[in-house]
Amino acid sequence: MQVWTVANQKGGVGKTTTTVALGGLAAESGKRVLLIDLDPHGSLSCYFRQNPDTLTDSAFTLFDNRKNISHNLVEKIIIPTPFAGLSLLPASTLLATLERKTIGDGMGLVISKSLSAIFNDFDLAIVDCPPQLGVLMVNAIAACSRLIIPVQTEFLAIKGLERILHTLNMMSRSRQQLLKYHIIGTMYDRRTQASVTSLRTIRNNFGDDVWSGKIPVDTRLRDASKAGVPPHLFDNGTRGVAAYKSLYQFLNDQNMPEMASIDAHGAV
Repeated sequence: MQVWTVANQKGGVGKTTTTVALGGLAAESGKRVLLIDLDPHGSLSCYFRQNPDTLTDSAFTLFDNRKNISHNLVEKIIIPTPFAGLSLLPASTLLATLERKTIGDGMGLVISKSLSAIFNDFDLAIVDCPPQLGVLMVNAIAACSRLIIPVQTEFLAIKGLERILHTLNMMSRSRQQLLKYHIIGTMYDRRTQASVTSLRTIRNNFGDDVWSGKIPVDTRLRDASKAGVPPHLFDNGTRGVAAYKSLYQFLNDQNMPEMASIDAHGAV
């Protein structure tokens, strides 16, 4: 099982849209895909019409039972979506309480262990993170084999990018393993100087770690979210969908090391 984490320490940069778009395209290609919502706000869960305020079983259940994680425990939390090959492990607003708990006692590896328990059930898991550093983001980064960092093409989002890269450097030292990441320019509007300048700055400052494409501003992506449908199934002919198809192809074409994949023995 490959695990991709979509993260940034700034909100509103397109993390959830990126998660759903890539997951939907992977499912269409025949992969068994699990989308994991680790944001207490539950935007990914809401996308698929799940209410984070009322769910009995959610990602919080995994943390609450972290000493007894099993295939059955994880399996009972997963919800099938109406779309073939696409499943959801939803969030609960209770996730917000985890930051007040002790970080030790295996708290940082809950998602890694949970994915190990279902390693045979899915080909790809994509984790949608909250926009702040904490136990949830630590879990998502610790579990992943690839980090995808959406960055809105505007000045304040660049500051958020600097923070997430600082976090990544700290975690890489802790893991004693360099985690490959891809920076994705999102919400690009070629009509505005701010967007054009910001994308140029991102590419100049971060070089080969920046995907050569960009995700444009596209109201049909927002419409797909409102309808609760993966973008390519909602309107396959839009500029946004074409960009996400290009990004998905790029990610698949990368010759990434497999050593960070979740395996049967719980290694990452």
